[in-house]
Amino acid sequence: MANNNASKTNAQKVRQQNQQSAQGQSQNFEFASETDAQQVRQQNQQSAQRKQQASSKGQQQ
Repeated sequence: MANNNASKTNAQKVRQQNQQSAQGQSQNFEFASETDAQQVRQQNQQSAQRKQQASSKGQQQ
């Protein structure tokens, strides 16, 4: 019974779904490339400095 279902696969539909999936992935890559890596690094550095300052204040008290 499973073999009958496999032979009924619509190859054209599968190709179309694969193409749509590939297009969706390329859109995700475009979005990712718009990320400003330098800005993210700067924000991470500022966050780390704030954490360090907060922990050092806690140790002084």
